[in-house]
Amino acid sequence: MKEANRARELFAWQEKYLVPGTIWYMKRLSANDTLASKAHQAGPYIPRGLMFAVFPELQQEDMKNPDTRFDLHVDSHGQRRTARAVWYNNKLFGKTRDETRITNLGGKSSPLLDAGNTGAITIFAFIGSDSRTTREAHIWVCWGVMEEALMEDLAGPVEPGQGLACSLEEDALPFPPLPRSDKMEDCRLAVSGLPDGWLEKFPTGAEIAGKAIDICPAGGLSPDERLLKRRGCEYELFLVLEDTLELPAFRKGFASLEAYLSHAQSVLQRRKARSGLSLELHLREIFIEEGLREEVDFSHGVETEPGRRPDFIFPSRSRYDNYPDSQLRMLGVKTTCRDRWRQILNEAGRIPIKHLLTLQEGVSARQFQEMEDSGVQLVVPASLHRKYPQDIQPRLITLAAFIEEVKSIT
Repeated sequence: MKEANRARELFAWQEKYLVPGTIWYMKRLSANDTLASKAHQAGPYIPRGLMFAVFPELQQEDMKNPDTRFDLHVDSHGQRRTARAVWYNNKLFGKTRDETRITNLGGKSSPLLDAGNTGAITIFAFIGSDSRTTREAHIWVCWGVMEEALMEDLAGPVEPGQGLACSLEEDALPFPPLPRSDKMEDCRLAVSGLPDGWLEKFPTGAEIAGKAIDICPAGGLSPDERLLKRRGCEYELFLVLEDTLELPAFRKGFASLEAYLSHAQSVLQRRKARSGLSLELHLREIFIEEGLREEVDFSHGVETEPGRRPDFIFPSRSRYDNYPDSQLRMLGVKTTCRDRWRQILNEAGRIPIKHLLTLQEGVSARQFQEMEDSGVQLVVPASLHRKYPQDIQPRLITLAAFIEEVKSIT
């Protein structure tokens, strides 16, 4: 009953604030956003370009750390306070910091700073005044899997480090992903460089992932670096394809609301399908590149017991029934693990320690302890370890370390 009531409240909130004149921004809270990492910059990070669009008065290069105040309502938790939007621009004055955040949130009492909300989908609805200067923002911090699923049904997958933004005043795709770093510019293929047939029919997620692998060969990169680089490259390819194949239809307009909704839903479903398979496809390729033989040293997506189907099992399904328990490994794959980590606990019943690879940018100390107590070992790409609380970092393992462990038992 409580979940049903929350769902109705969330639908009503969407209806109230997804309106012209409002800019939406959706992200997953990182450990550096909340108090999970005990970082001094606690408070949600908002991309600078978006923050300047919402609070144009921040764009002052001759002033150190320009800021502004506004009314912030965390409607999901019934809280209200005067918050601060700030551009930490010390880089202009000989230091290194250059980021925009929302602060003055009230410490641990704020859901935006609650370590337990690390990884939670959070929606910011910025309400502009007649002068287009934001004076009010309404926030919804999703409580669990159901609320996050409702939001991803509306906007598509919200992945760690990748925000989605939307303004109904612009002719654009529904909730277009925000541009990534210029470091991925090589992966933004010009239309002339796209494979034959891609402009006639949107390629599958596997085809896009395969092209990203071609663009980013192993080339001496560690498995951890390879995974993140290829996945980022795949994402850039996907953005180019969406802009090329879908954006013209939205700019042209639709004959009816039903036609618009149908087309938008197909776009969102494609995003979800790509995101759901991406990690597994790249991991499978990396395992093969690292000398592991499919169906000999590992199996992908096979049933180990009735109704139990881990993402990867080592050495392989054919060896699962007769290998000693101590020489078996499994790897679950979850882009985010805030609530979804429990889904792997019943997989591969013979294997007591469940390895779980995630790209989530931190977890709370309490949640991590709960994972360890349940026999879950987190596998996190090396460059993401710094996004976790310091006392947790030594207890994470890298993808490279996991592969070496698997090689020792195959």
